[in-house]
This record gives sequence, structure tokens and C-alpha cells, in this order.
Amino acid sequence: MANKAAPDSTRRSERSRRAIFEAALALVGEVGYEKLTIEGIASRAGVGKQTIYRWWPSKAAVLLDAFTADADEDYAAGLPDTGDLAADLKFVLRATADEFNDPAFQAPYRALAVAGANDEEVSRTFVARLLEPGIRVYAERLRAAQEAGEVAEGVDVRIAAEMVLSPFSQRWLMRTGELTYDFVDTLVDQALRGLRPRG
Repeated sequence: MANKAAPDSTRRSERSRRAIFEAALALVGEVGYEKLTIEGIASRAGVGKQTIYRWWPSKAAVLLDAFTADADEDYAAGLPDTGDLAADLKFVLRATADEFNDPAFQAPYRALAVAGANDEEVSRTFVARLLEPGIRVYAERLRAAQEAGEVAEGVDVRIAAEMVLSPFSQRWLMRTGELTYDFVDTLVDQALRGLRPRG
């Protein structure tokens, strides 16, 4: 009688986790955050809702993990450094504008912004996993530019990174205007005008 290998519970758990992530991201785009439910996610993912509650305490926690699942990989390479700070920032922010204008990205991000406004733990985790690493890679690129003489010596590169990113985020989150390439390019040019060495 052939020996049957025991089921790999780790692989099964990872499969279920991925199915739950895909279901949460798809459903929030289809029904919105208010109508998103654990039951709906479980049904779409083909798992029992008790499986979800075993891993996450709320729909916000599920969505947060789903949305940030690959965040480490996204930031691992940092920003490009061609020696031209303006060109590098414009290149990355244009790509970011494309991403933020994608409905598949917008739905979960906006949902998490709403959830974070009402849940301190969700907000803290979202900042730690997504916003802080993003600011950090911009600050590192600005520090390299500072060492190369493209940014003034006394500039706080962390604050400089926020100067570039905050107007972008504000425009998108509050819908005060479109995220266009022209906007991105102007934002970078004006920010760098204040950051470059004098003379």
C-alpha cells in the first residue's frame, strides 16, 4: 500500500491567504468599503468566514494586509539614481500618478484612508508598512543628491521628501485636481527650486 504524503497545511494556508487577498481587493472595487463584509470576502475566496477571523479581526485588517502584501518588494530597489535628480523624481512620480489613477489601486487605498481615519491601529500599520517606506526611499535619493551637490547642505531630506509627496497625496485624496504628468513635473521643479544650493 503506497504511503500518502500528509497534506501540506502551510501551502494550503498560503493558497487560502492569497485567495482572501484577491477577493478583498476585487470586492472593495466592486461594492465599496461600506458594503465590504467578511462574509462576502469568504464567499468570493471559497473559504469559511471562521478562517478569516482566525487570521484577522476585521475587514480593514484583511484589506490592509492584502494591499500591502508586496510593499517590501516595491521599495526594495529604492529610487533610480541616474545623476539627474529632477529626471529621476519625475520618472517615479509619473509612474506613481499612473498607479493612483488606476481604479484597481484607488478603491483599496481610499478605503484604507477612510478606515485609518476611524481606527488608530489601522492608520499606524498603514503608515508603517506603506507611507514610511515610501518617504524613506525618497529621502535616501535626496540624501544621495545632497552628497552630489544637487541639494543644499542644510536641507533636512526627510522633510524635503514630504514636501514632494504631500501635495501629490493631498491632491489625490481630496480630489482637488487631476494627477497629470504636467502637475508632477511642476511639483518636482518647484520643490527642487527651494532645495538646490544657492548660487
